[in-house]
Amino acid sequence: MSAPHMNPDEFRRAGHAVIDWIADYWATLEHRPVTPADPPGTVASALPATPPTAGEPVGAVLADLDAIVVPGLTHWQHPSFFGYFPANTSGPSLLGDLVSSGLGVQGMLWTTSPACTELETVMMDWLAELLDLPPRFRSTGSGGGVIQDSASSATLVATLAALHRASGGRWREAGIDRRYRAYTSVHGHSSIEKAARIAGLGSDGVRPIEADPETQALRPDALRAAIEADLAAGEIPAIVVATIGTTSTTAVDPLPEIGAICAEYGIWLHVDAAYAGAAAVCPELRWSHEGLEYADSYCFDPHKWLLTGFDCDAFWVADRGELIEALTVLPEFLRNAASESGAVIDYRDWQVPLGRRFRALKLWFVLRWYGAEGLRAHVRSGVALAARFADRLRADDRFELAAAHPFSLVCFRLRADDDTNAELLARVNGTGRVHLTHTRVAGRYTLRLAVGSPQTAERHVDEAWDLLAAAAGDLLTP
Repeated sequence: MSAPHMNPDEFRRAGHAVIDWIADYWATLEHRPVTPADPPGTVASALPATPPTAGEPVGAVLADLDAIVVPGLTHWQHPSFFGYFPANTSGPSLLGDLVSSGLGVQGMLWTTSPACTELETVMMDWLAELLDLPPRFRSTGSGGGVIQDSASSATLVATLAALHRASGGRWREAGIDRRYRAYTSVHGHSSIEKAARIAGLGSDGVRPIEADPETQALRPDALRAAIEADLAAGEIPAIVVATIGTTSTTAVDPLPEIGAICAEYGIWLHVDAAYAGAAAVCPELRWSHEGLEYADSYCFDPHKWLLTGFDCDAFWVADRGELIEALTVLPEFLRNAASESGAVIDYRDWQVPLGRRFRALKLWFVLRWYGAEGLRAHVRSGVALAARFADRLRADDRFELAAAHPFSLVCFRLRADDDTNAELLARVNGTGRVHLTHTRVAGRYTLRLAVGSPQTAERHVDEAWDLLAAAAGDLLTP
């Protein structure tokens, strides 16, 4: 018996139903609770214990989506989802992803799908122009860009290239033969430590550098001291990871000073701008990228604040030759005339996996639908809404800002103890009408409100404030 494959006509009918379902979901998002209230195991217990014996129609699957899956979701596209950082998609992104899935091509080599590679190269150059990145990152010179799945993977790839450089090329064959070290702010992302572990440095191979207590940014003098201490101990500084827009507070590390130190000691500088990099589409926010000309690599996530659905991290290197030399592995079955000619890019050499999806399509759809003006309007809207929220905070002496808010994240707390602030967050999130998260700033429990959804408007930010103010009144009443 042959498998009951979905033919084009069946796909067309089912596809219309699925697109309608997604459109209805987006249209009704505002009226749904942002987070589920059911206990762990609710979704799993509602699913059959065994797979179906016979196939089922798409309509039955959509019905169970409504009945089982959606009630158990945290709705990241909700206009009142203010947690973590944005992870927003858009109609154009979804359509581009749909086309990518429908084509089902593999882009590991240029020859396995030339258009997949060439469109990606051009999209990365488009993004470099939109953000006004240094010329050294363009594919027209010695550098170039590639789409990774996440900033975590970009940091790992940068770490591997840095080890190759720091070892004088020995790392690729000999592995970790010396004590190599990585450096980042105490506020650097957890993926930096994970990259160090995977690369063989271990957690102890990461030197956390203290931050300025006022700005929360890495202190260049502390970085220099750590590097000099390691050198004196016979250890090899391999990579510094600076951050534009740290996770807790969106602090911006001082790249000009950090870059000068890296240049002095010959250390690879990777710049992680996962969230805040998107801000550079706006000329007035490009101050955050001052000093980027020192960087050996740089990344940001269009899947955070640039309306491109997960996963899509944009990663650039100043010298693609170093990266390729570090990562290339060439078995016989991948050999081909185009690669051997040296005239094409094989992105398999720019990442950890061999295979790769056609992610550039959704980026292409987004850039063409919104254009530079539309993307700038989206970023500016988020910045303005965050400023509006911060103004409400400043006007209420029960609250205090915990850090500067140059982008679309506001960190704040009640002028009260940690337990009271934790209870404030729990009460507001417990309403199901908004969702915020927390961090610690200077050791104190701090709430975070991050704006990013294209559906978020003033009324959603105002409702968040009203809920916070009301809960604060209850908590602070004797």
